[in-house]
Amino acid sequence: MVGDLDTNDSACRFLAAHSGAAIFSPTYRLAPEHPYPAAPEDARAAYLWARALADELGADPARIGVGGDSAGANLAAGVCLAMRESGGPPPAMQLLLYPATEAIDPPPSRALFPEGFMLTQLDIDHCERAYLPDKRLGYEALASILRVTDLSRLPPAYVATAGFDPLRDEGEAYGMRMRAAGVQVALRRHPRLTHLFANMTSVSRSARAAMLEAAGALRMGLAAAPTAGG
Repeated sequence: MVGDLDTNDSACRFLAAHSGAAIFSPTYRLAPEHPYPAAPEDARAAYLWARALADELGADPARIGVGGDSAGANLAAGVCLAMRESGGPPPAMQLLLYPATEAIDPPPSRALFPEGFMLTQLDIDHCERAYLPDKRLGYEALASILRVTDLSRLPPAYVATAGFDPLRDEGEAYGMRMRAAGVQVALRRHPRLTHLFANMTSVSRSARAAMLEAAGALRMGLAAAPTAGG
């Protein structure tokens, strides 16, 4: 519903500088003008575009990962699921920072941190009403990816959560469910941080350290992927 290339520019530049990876940051249609499933459709199209033009972008098509924070992490996880379901080329890895994964049953952390920690329950309610005007859409896989029955055969994942974040529990639950399904998952809680720490690297040492760890995970995840030539 909110955010654009400019609001996420600093986080993308930070990851590029400290991971050594080229970062492609696509925009996508926003609610309420373009409710679900516009955003997942745009995310999937952006990923396939990057794969198709990898040579022109100077990238190895077999080493293209997906990632994002909050709603963007939901979209990145959705790309992985969409590629698995369609038989399309899977991302090399997924970098999920405090992902939104549940739109129907609020997890306990939402009741613990309803206000005062960057993202409030009022914010969440407002965004969900705009993005999912029909509440029944929240049961669909790309809206509430935590509800997907089978989470096997997904790309390796680095999942980071913040200790004081209403989305904390659903992000961790998603990471643990992927791990239980046999996916290689690194799950990390940063206990002193809040939602949106990806944009706080210039004002918080803890946020900077968390993003340096994420950049390291991105570097290792892409390096471990096989090249397009095998």
